[in-house]
Amino acid sequence: MKDYGKNDIALAAALSGVAGYVDAIGFLKLGGFFVSFMSGNSTRLGVGLATGHLEAALTALVLIALFVAGVVLGALVANRAGEGRRAMVMGLEALLLATAAGLISLGHDPVGVAAMVLAMGAENAVFQRNGDVGVGLTYMTGALVKAGQRIAAALTGGDRWAWGPYVMLWAGLTLGGALGALAYLRLGVLALWGAATVLAGLALFRFVRERSLG
Repeated sequence: MKDYGKNDIALAAALSGVAGYVDAIGFLKLGGFFVSFMSGNSTRLGVGLATGHLEAALTALVLIALFVAGVVLGALVANRAGEGRRAMVMGLEALLLATAAGLISLGHDPVGVAAMVLAMGAENAVFQRNGDVGVGLTYMTGALVKAGQRIAAALTGGDRWAWGPYVMLWAGLTLGGALGALAYLRLGVLALWGAATVLAGLALFRFVRERSLG
């Protein structure tokens, strides 16, 4: 992440926190399935197929398909707005999370959960570069691998602190997950409104900053 400034790194950590928060809510709501961690759902798909639990396998497959659709939607918005203008994708994500919160609160759980998954897929386009993911925000395996590699480099004379941003991403997601679980246990699906509000605030802040920079 050496090409990103401190503000972008802080934003990435905050967005990872939102992803962890929403994923924890989805995990508890769905009884062990994920709305942002597709590696986990892919494992559940494979296990479900192997053990004959076809309903679980189908659930995992639908969630994966929705996530990919969210990635496509986010990428299209990023391409249209300009990849350096992150506010549009963040605004889309905030809208999807608010839609999810409203639908689930009204008892429309399947459609609401679908909106949650679409939001998590779309988030990965916030830092899109040349049509590719610049920073993965909803999954941390790659960040932890890079952190380990940067630590190894630091131990052999490289940059002493290059691992820091990757650990911040992981910490953001982990802390967000803890907060999401606590919020869900206290508030149920109403906890999603917190994520939507935070995203809307971040999107507005980013929009104002982008306008000021031209």
